[in-house]
Amino acid sequence: MIAAANSLERAIEHNPVGGGIVSYTGFLGNLKIWLDAYNFKIISGSLCKWFLDENYQTMSRGDVERAIERLSDLLHLPMKDATITRADFGRVFIMQHPTAVYFNYLGVLSRYHRLEEPSGLYYTQRDERLCFYDKNREQREKGSTPPALYCDKNVLRYEQRYLRRLHNRWGEVTAARLYDENFYISLYNRWVNSYRSIDKLNNIQINFENMKGVKDMDKRCRLLFIERAGGLPNALAIIDADRAAGKITSKQAFEMKKALKEACKYSGGIAEENEAIAELDKKMNEAARFYR
Repeated sequence: MIAAANSLERAIEHNPVGGGIVSYTGFLGNLKIWLDAYNFKIISGSLCKWFLDENYQTMSRGDVERAIERLSDLLHLPMKDATITRADFGRVFIMQHPTAVYFNYLGVLSRYHRLEEPSGLYYTQRDERLCFYDKNREQREKGSTPPALYCDKNVLRYEQRYLRRLHNRWGEVTAARLYDENFYISLYNRWVNSYRSIDKLNNIQINFENMKGVKDMDKRCRLLFIERAGGLPNALAIIDADRAAGKITSKQAFEMKKALKEACKYSGGIAEENEAIAELDKKMNEAARFYR
């Protein structure tokens, strides 16, 4: 570990009061590293940015393998055997519209909590998060300039973050496993399928000529309620609030929410696919074909 400590930039030695194991913190580029005589940890930083000089690209399996080998050479440690405790998988898309436009049409995702913030749109559960955000805005807030290819563009990043307890999902995940073909493809497919599982909101058509009866009118009324509420998540929140206040039962709330979700998927001339979502779907389908 001493050899590894000597490889760090801006290294600081930490000597515990009263004796004990000496530890070190330092950097390799943007990677902040902590180690002592027995343990090693990358505290923060992007492997992609460290290896490719920017983190707009998606690292290929070969890139990941070469990055791990380079870390091993610099630190004199077998980094392929290191345990991975967090993994982020994503890519950027150059879009026609500002990124916030797409957030408005991405609805609920089962078993995830949807949270829209000024910085982006997030779907969270205990150990995982799906993130949609403006990559250029993120870079500028960090004091960095976007690469020339992406400057003055609408750059949307969609990212799936595995925040903790990776071993509960896949068993032990070592650095070498990140560039294993089957494991890498499984991450890629899960990233695509998670997007496809999100309920998308359609545009509402007001043309009564498209209505064939009361059922069509009923579906349109549901869609108008969703639109007036400001989107499906807000409409579902209204139902949840009424249930919590005792105005409706849990069974009624469940049936109402189910009806609203079904209405969002309805076509029949009352709802049509939104142009922004159609564009994003196309980008995702092109990405999915990469590993077919």
